[in-house]
Amino acid sequence: MIQSDEILTTVDMIQKENLDVRAVTLGISLLDCHRADVASTCQAIKEKIQRHAANLVATCEAISSEYAIPVVNKRIAVTPISHVGAGFDSAGFVDIAVALDEAAQAAGVDFLGGFSADVANGITRWDRELIAAIPTALTRTRKVCASVNVGSTRCGINMDAIVLLGKTIKDLAEGSSETGGFAAAKFVVFTNQPGDNPFMAGAVHGLGQHEVMINVGVSGPGVIARALERKIAQSGNQNPGLQDLAEEIKRTAFRVTRCGELIGRQVAKTMGVPFGVVDLSLAPTPNIGDSVGEIIQILGVDAVGAPGTTAIIAMLNDAVKKGGAFASQSVGGLSGAFIPVCEDQTLANAVRDDSLVIEKLEAITSVCSVGLDMIAIPGSVDPATISAIIADEMAIGMINNKTTAVRIIPVPGREAGEMVSFGGLFGESAIAPVRNVGKSSRFVGFGGKIPAPIHSLRN
Repeated sequence: MIQSDEILTTVDMIQKENLDVRAVTLGISLLDCHRADVASTCQAIKEKIQRHAANLVATCEAISSEYAIPVVNKRIAVTPISHVGAGFDSAGFVDIAVALDEAAQAAGVDFLGGFSADVANGITRWDRELIAAIPTALTRTRKVCASVNVGSTRCGINMDAIVLLGKTIKDLAEGSSETGGFAAAKFVVFTNQPGDNPFMAGAVHGLGQHEVMINVGVSGPGVIARALERKIAQSGNQNPGLQDLAEEIKRTAFRVTRCGELIGRQVAKTMGVPFGVVDLSLAPTPNIGDSVGEIIQILGVDAVGAPGTTAIIAMLNDAVKKGGAFASQSVGGLSGAFIPVCEDQTLANAVRDDSLVIEKLEAITSVCSVGLDMIAIPGSVDPATISAIIADEMAIGMINNKTTAVRIIPVPGREAGEMVSFGGLFGESAIAPVRNVGKSSRFVGFGGKIPAPIHSLRN
């Protein structure tokens, strides 16, 4: 039974502490939409998305109003398009991206993810065609997001694909130079990409899922920050131990996850589709007071990036998972702490002040949920260096049997220390310096594959 003080606490979390359901994502399988030609395939895609997503936004808004819990983003994730468009050339894949964008706009959703391929163990001709299409596809569309999974603990890391994607990211940025390279913010490279992730830009509706389903992503860094402040204040002159603060994070994550699961299950029930997972990640926003970086400061590190930062993120990530897993029947996606620099004002300020650098961000990714996320870098950084940055991050995911990702934006015509703004939830940041540029091209030039680690042999 829910107690009255728990209800009042939850109301405060919504009204004062930026509690929201960050994303309700409708996953739709498009495998049955492949036709003999591109035009027929595009038509089938639009018809199926319209059939299943027509009421998504209205349903989310009605449920949000009924429970007074904001739902920030309504999204669609589809089957990785390399499967749906197998056999088509890059121009055909661009046409599919346009069809997806038209379907997303007709449904009224914020973004659509799944213009994607999985090349961890090898790359097909149509995977190459999709990758070749990504720069044009993402600059010609407003709502379509793309991802490529280049590695896994089971298969190793496909360096041939990473070489292609270093250039892809440069082409994305240069093709959208008028917006600071924003098209690159809609593209992410993964190792161990989950098939039920509701967060963009890496959302896909993976193989083996229901034909149609609802997944939910919750947020809540502001809620956890306020809970920690209260806990510390209530302790007076006697500091609580870190184990006590971790327990407070667990309790708060439990309440946040409960809200997300409630909304997700009600949306799924109303739409008559299965409910999938709650992704209980702490996803920050540029809003003041809704920051993972602020939590680091509350827990005693005055400058984000200083010694102790990685340890705090490890504790935070673990406590969020423990509290959220107890709250939900089905946890999935990424589930943990996000560190998207541009989308978190405190992290962005730390980059501006040079206390948080790419090397430290890479270290943090060994213990957090995602990876090098929404980091603006100088537009002069060459494709080989970008590929090497990707390879480093993918290695962390492969060796540690966890999801890691890279979403970096080489801002055309700008250098380290200059500011770039992407607007809305995408935020702004100083451009982070990249050290040792141009000194990894021989490594990248080998191509081939980094073999899977010995602990991949689990049969």
